Amino acid sequence: MALVLCPNVMLCEQVVRMANSLVDESGEPLKCAAAVCGPKGWPAVQPDILVVTPAALLNYLFDYDPENRRRERFLRTVKFIVFDEADMLLCGSFENQVIRLIHMLRFDEKLLSRMENSGKEISLGDTNEHREDSESESAELSADEEENEDGPVQDRPFKVENAHVGARKKDWRRVRKVYRRSKQYIFVAATLPQSGKKTAGGVLKRMFPNAVWVSGAYLHRHNPRLERRWIEVTADTQVDALLDAVKYGLKSEVHDPKLGPNRTMVFTNTVDAANSVSDILRHVGLPCILYYRESSLEERANNLQSFRENGGVLVCTDAAARGLDVPNVSHVIQAEFAACAVDFLHRVGRTARAGQSGIVTSLYTEANRDLVRAVRQAEELAQPVEKAFSRKRSFRNKLKKQALQKSTTLLS
Repeated sequence: MALVLCPNVMLCEQVVRMANSLVDESGEPLKCAAAVCGPKGWPAVQPDILVVTPAALLNYLFDYDPENRRRERFLRTVKFIVFDEADMLLCGSFENQVIRLIHMLRFDEKLLSRMENSGKEISLGDTNEHREDSESESAELSADEEENEDGPVQDRPFKVENAHVGARKKDWRRVRKVYRRSKQYIFVAATLPQSGKKTAGGVLKRMFPNAVWVSGAYLHRHNPRLERRWIEVTADTQVDALLDAVKYGLKSEVHDPKLGPNRTMVFTNTVDAANSVSDILRHVGLPCILYYRESSLEERANNLQSFRENGGVLVCTDAAARGLDVPNVSHVIQAEFAACAVDFLHRVGRTARAGQSGIVTSLYTEANRDLVRAVRQAEELAQPVEKAFSRKRSFRNKLKKQALQKSTTLLS
């Protein structure tokens, strides 16, 4: 069975919908996919692909199960694990949940490898043993030790390198991990910052030092199919600039009518700003749809479906910046400039997808001027945009740090 982990319910349902739409020549589904999230319970029949949020999966695995049979059966069945939006899953509120699941899956790999070498049936054991193993790996991750008692996983059969037995009962988990891999881990992301040990890329490099990295030519870089428009605004000109940008996109020749209705996404940094932009557009007769995480799941789903089918203008926060399947967005407007590198890249990535062209209009103020200059310079030099700033650190703080370093150099 394949397991797909997604950060929220809407992405889970989207993955299931797309997976079940894949059919063979006779029209039969290639694989059966099912989601476990929100009000949906565990499927009665095991699917080929299970799509779930980390929290929902942990709730299922640690529900009342005194002998760990459900957990052991599930972990043994899973052969492929896909982490969708991996940069989000390996940071913030998801990080502990996801790392815990990875430890459980890798622990099952150890058991399988040990069984193959010993010829004996080995159970998951009591919860305490598994907890100790997970805590050991967590401590290793925090300490960033490259080689220790629980070092990098290697694709060779498990073997004991230290046969000494002390007063304590010999614990095979305390020797170096050298065992055959029986599961495949796939981490998928549009952005994967690696500039730091605590970034998603840094965590992956420590947990999977032998992983194969595959990326597109424009990862974190400027897409040549994009038309970029940079407009500096003030408090007096911001509204007019916003209206002009929306109208520019609606009449732009970039959009191909054959691809369906024109779609424009207007990004703000807060819910209050999204509501204000919506009021401004509606006041001048420009209908729009709102999308942000604070609205109900049903409302978000309905608004997103309306935008897919009818096009128009979607005013949104960064809740709509990643993962959502909205094809053929012709224009992205940053009514407020993004607060971090990842948000910037995901916003821009909503258009010019799958070989299509698109427009990105960024409104910025004097406070963002240095930041915009840094981003534009990175794009002109074909450098990764993340070089201008790091994940979850404000652009301004990054620039202040650079200015301080420059001043220190001049004084020394």
